[in-house]
Amino acid sequence: MSVIVQEPQSKAVSELIVNDFNINVATSNGSGSQTSNSMLIRSLYKMGIPVTGKNLFPSNIQGLPTWFNIRLSKDGFLARRERVEIMICMNGATVAEDMESVEAGGIVLYDDSLPIANHRKDVQYFPMPVKELVKAANLPYNLQRYVANMVYVGVAAYLLEIEMDQIKDALSWNFGGKTKPIELNWSMVTAAYDWATENLVNDQPYRVGRMTGFNEGTLLVDGNTAAAIGAVFGGFTFASWYPITPSSSIAESLSSYAAKVRRDPETKEATYAIVQAEDELAAIGMVLGAGWAGARAMTATSGPGISLMSEFVGYGYFAEIPAVIWDVQRMGPSTGLPTRTSQGDIMSTHYLGHGDGRHPVLFPADPTECFDMAIEAFDIAERLQTPVFVLSDLDIGMNLWITKEFSYPEKPLDRGKVLSAEQLAQFKDNHDGQRWGRYLDVDGDGIAYRTLPGTDNPSAAYFTRGTGHTAYATYTERPDIWEENLMRLQQKFNTARSLVPAPVVQEADGATIGIISVGSNHPAIIEALARLSEEGVAASYLRVRALPTNGAVKEFVAKYDKVYVIENNLDGQLHKILQTEFPESATKLVSLAKCDGLPLSARWITEQIAN
Repeated sequence: MSVIVQEPQSKAVSELIVNDFNINVATSNGSGSQTSNSMLIRSLYKMGIPVTGKNLFPSNIQGLPTWFNIRLSKDGFLARRERVEIMICMNGATVAEDMESVEAGGIVLYDDSLPIANHRKDVQYFPMPVKELVKAANLPYNLQRYVANMVYVGVAAYLLEIEMDQIKDALSWNFGGKTKPIELNWSMVTAAYDWATENLVNDQPYRVGRMTGFNEGTLLVDGNTAAAIGAVFGGFTFASWYPITPSSSIAESLSSYAAKVRRDPETKEATYAIVQAEDELAAIGMVLGAGWAGARAMTATSGPGISLMSEFVGYGYFAEIPAVIWDVQRMGPSTGLPTRTSQGDIMSTHYLGHGDGRHPVLFPADPTECFDMAIEAFDIAERLQTPVFVLSDLDIGMNLWITKEFSYPEKPLDRGKVLSAEQLAQFKDNHDGQRWGRYLDVDGDGIAYRTLPGTDNPSAAYFTRGTGHTAYATYTERPDIWEENLMRLQQKFNTARSLVPAPVVQEADGATIGIISVGSNHPAIIEALARLSEEGVAASYLRVRALPTNGAVKEFVAKYDKVYVIENNLDGQLHKILQTEFPESATKLVSLAKCDGLPLSARWITEQIAN
């Protein structure tokens, strides 16, 4: 990987800081800043710079403060970072706190109509005549507030030396090539850039420079979009959902992509169905009905929706119906904060439902794994004949990440133990004279064979009950049969240990401590490991990718004197599950749990372990 730094415009700058700083943009919700911020981050990405964006927005539609944090890291560290070197102030309601967040030596770009008190002498100020430039553009009044944010795009492009052709390409992408909005916004960007060129002395140290190596073969995409594309590749045929932030865009993207590629080549009729249900109860009910009928069925929701789905999911567990449930986690408890992130649903999904039962749970760490696990979750659900949860979160789901290009899966779809009419007719011969029973385990793995409606064999039919059934799907309330069913389901859960994604382990030479974590914490932990190494602290790292755990997790815990379990919730939910799974090592496991609605930072992790 190499960096090419453009010649600085100002020779007064003795030392440049290139591709290694934070930009924080403060605006108000509903002002059109999503477009301008998208232009900045996409332009930087197209210049080959490792970059990520964290959107902090309110749950109301319009008016309240919103921030967009862009981190550039020449070293590829893209976790949330508390420090801000460049502050762009466009919201008078938060200007005082925004000013205080800037690091010494940083710069402040601000709308010159805002009441900026230049009391800080350790930062540089760059006022922008936003109203003057907008007025000069002679735009209709209803459009003025939306194009005003283009002023900071143009000024930032001049100061940081962002390539203008990349900004224009990003603008074109945002508006889908529509000429009028592109021209309108571009004229404001260029007007601001020209004004900055003529009126500002660029003597500040922050610059961007084109890079090669890091972004090749990648996409800039959010996890919800990746999950939807993965579901299409994974053969979904039915989805039912009820709108809830931050998961709604899974269904929306699913609908968009399926409409393009999932149609009968001759009739052009859709080969799938997507239904917006009246609530989450109806959504999961439809998904279980479709899964029972043989469809690859899924839904997407968040914590409050998971709560409503509890009884149906328990039914799916005991009736043994495959289903995929995406939980894009948000802040809780109760309805919580829909536009803040957390990992607070680990225990609720793993144990969802009353009575005895546990569910497989997958933990993607980025959009790449959202894509991969969207495919894999269907295979696991059908092999195990059970609901499977995929736990993303708002940070992964709604923010832009650099991720590997998606590739068509090499493995064919795995439908599990589904009997055709011919296989059903031969069942006795293939299983030592044992006749088929819907809930009969003949292989010792806890998984029975199933049939699908329409199978052309009179023996294929069975009566489905959530509870009180024998191995042959007849009604019973005998306690010994009930216990047999529960023990078989426990065996199936143990079988799942070898079917779900295995953990990823990163060993460090001489380490006496270990770190275990899940999901979107991964970038922060990778950076924290580098920081700890610089301080002489060696730590190994295991990333849990699924529950139930397999033997590798147990071996990892046993290997180290102390193992920190890092997660974005207050209760240390993964920590509690691991203590339950490995009681002999419970005292080794140390919970490092934090939940403030923001992604974890490397700084916080480093401080907790080093101190």
